[in-house]
Amino acid sequence: MSEGKRIKVLVKTVRSSYEGYLLIPQMRKRVSDVLNEEERFFVNLTEVHIDGGGTEIPFVSLNKHLIESIIELSS
Repeated sequence: MSEGKRIKVLVKTVRSSYEGYLLIPQMRKRVSDVLNEEERFFVNLTEVHIDGGGTEIPFVSLNKHLIESIIELSS
């Protein structure tokens, strides 16, 4: 498993909302640092619930260009 800090987030796109955990690598400190990495086109979430549904999806990868907002949630 990668080292870093797991942050619970709510990611909103035009069509859906995704609640899950975002891993912030050790060399980064904030969610915005992960979003501003130009060489990465996707944001990876784990333990994801889509649109508030009860089914947990282990992994989702979202294209950063489709994201409207990200809210950090308390764990």
